[in-house]
Amino acid sequence: MGNWIINNGLSAFIVVVWMGINLFLFVWFYLLYDTGDAFFYTRHLLGSALSWARAPAAVLNFNCMLILLPVCRNLLSLLRGSFVCCGRTMRKQLDKNLTFHKLVAYMIALMTAVHTVAHLLNVEWLNNSRRGMYDVLSTALSNLSDSENTTYLNPVRRIDINAQQTPTYFVFTSIAGLTGVVITLALILIITSSMETWWWVIGPMILYVCERVLRFIRYMQRVQYRKIVMHPSKVLELQLVKDGFKMEVGQYVFLNCPAISQLEWHPFTMTSAPEEDFFSVHIRSAGDWTDKLIDIVQNLPEGAQGPKMGVDGPFGTASEDVFDYEVSMLVGAGIGVTPFASILKSIWYKFKISNSKLRTRKIYFYWLCRETHAFEWFSDLLQVLEKEMEERGMGNFLTYKLYLTGWDQNLRFHEGVHFEEDTDVVTGLKQKTHYGRPAWDKEFEQVRKENPTSVVGTFLCGPAVLAKVLEKKCAKYSDVDPRKTKFYFNKENF
Repeated sequence: MGNWIINNGLSAFIVVVWMGINLFLFVWFYLLYDTGDAFFYTRHLLGSALSWARAPAAVLNFNCMLILLPVCRNLLSLLRGSFVCCGRTMRKQLDKNLTFHKLVAYMIALMTAVHTVAHLLNVEWLNNSRRGMYDVLSTALSNLSDSENTTYLNPVRRIDINAQQTPTYFVFTSIAGLTGVVITLALILIITSSMETWWWVIGPMILYVCERVLRFIRYMQRVQYRKIVMHPSKVLELQLVKDGFKMEVGQYVFLNCPAISQLEWHPFTMTSAPEEDFFSVHIRSAGDWTDKLIDIVQNLPEGAQGPKMGVDGPFGTASEDVFDYEVSMLVGAGIGVTPFASILKSIWYKFKISNSKLRTRKIYFYWLCRETHAFEWFSDLLQVLEKEMEERGMGNFLTYKLYLTGWDQNLRFHEGVHFEEDTDVVTGLKQKTHYGRPAWDKEFEQVRKENPTSVVGTFLCGPAVLAKVLEKKCAKYSDVDPRKTKFYFNKENF
């Protein structure tokens, strides 16, 4: 339990506080409408459905205020920069923005269902009261008309149609009814149901609109191609230059290519280092948009500039904190190696200028790939780092292991024949390629043994299945004793 608290304690506390606020709002407004004297006559018409409609509405107001904030990426990047002086645990919460965004969406969906059902019951009871099917007071209240200072309690005014059709008539001929239908189809339009809701959502909406305006401004800024490289396994490398562009390790950008679609923006982690005078992305063929981009680039005349490219960003991620840890474990799966390419390049530059501010003293790097060609575009960088570390007598600074998860027997036999050679037959590196998947218990045990008093940051850019495994291992091998090894899990989220 203590190990779990180390990695998830603050996140769980934030969720509990959020749930507590939702529960408080629901109970408070339920009791307000269920017992308040100001709603005595409305309550007489509608019964408990009044409280069941208004309590979820209060919760909806609160969550509609929150729903856009986790996807305001410029705001999150600004906050991440502001939290540099704070602990890493606080900054980690910003990396779980999409998880919180989903939780808020689930709450909105649940409360919308309750709110809608309650209002459907309200329509039925208002219709029956208007027709005099209940007591004398209900009929009298329903017959009240507009006066100078008040409006009628019962919005159902017509009784000259079939009673069974009245709810349907009301739903599709009144503002409140039409709003309920639209909410069911698109929750975002809930803001039209009440002016009170606007006071909750106007601030986040302004922030979100500013985000879209900023994206348009960045889209209009000129982007030049420095170099275009087509790597094996249909991986496209774009080296781009943009005035005033500054980045940190592990950050990502959104790209838009109008030649493919003027509306589609896709996130890509940058593989360049902050010390370089350009920024680069590696794009793997993984869908219609990427396939079309690769086709356009491959058909370009020699020496020609690529298609117009809009760039929005950069935006912060968990990998920015890699140099805040004494020891870091970097785990990349397939093209998920991209943020770590940026990190390893930056390390090379820091060693080149003998940067004394580098706090990290040990890095473990794991790369899992299905096919051998995927290693080719990244092995050059690892070879340079190998040589650099040896020349500086720091061969133990970087420990890397490459895992080939898909292979045939011929390749395995070929590797066995050349096993005694100094370099690996697949990558050309001194470190031999491993076949299969890592034994994570063994890896974590080794890291803990080699760093008995360190804080270890575990960073993943890969699938959710692997994230669950690594998160459990971080909790399992972390020690509650502050003097011993602790593992902190971090995952890339776009």
